Formats: sequence, C-alpha cells, structure tokens
Amino acid sequence: MIHSLSGGVIRDNFKYTFVKVEIDGTPYWYLSPTSAIEAGARVSVPFGKGDLPREGVVLKTEQADAQCAPVPMNRIRGIYGLVR
Repeated sequence: MIHSLSGGVIRDNFKYTFVKVEIDGTPYWYLSPTSAIEAGARVSVPFGKGDLPREGVVLKTEQADAQCAPVPMNRIRGIYGLVR
C-alpha cells in the first residue's frame, strides 16, 4: 500500500489512457481502452445527452491515474472506437 506525503492512502496505481478529442472545434476528454491511439486519429465518441456517436480527431493522449485524471472519473465517457 502506498501512502501520500499528506498522510492519505493512494487508492489506485492503475494508469488510464485519456484522449483529448476535437469535435466541431471544441476539445473534449474521453477514456480510451488502448494506449495505441495517437494524435491525428479519427475516433467515434458518445456526444450530447443521447450519447449519439460523433466523429472527432484526437488532439493528444495522456496517461494518468484516477486521482490525476484531466476530468473526474465519474463524468468521463469512453470512446466507441477508431473510424476507418
């Protein structure tokens, strides 16, 4: 078990792959099931209230644990997959 310097316990050591995806000129963060996605890839992602599939372009990828995620883990959604 790993402890933080402030006395708490670091809960999760697992590294997630986050992708920043541009949709209609606006960037959004999504969770990727693989670290093999690179900037410039076209992906299908859930978008809007109905989670309708939208196509976007990956701007960058980032590896982080749940505590250092770019957005809260309970609000992030996963990508549907690569667009060919």
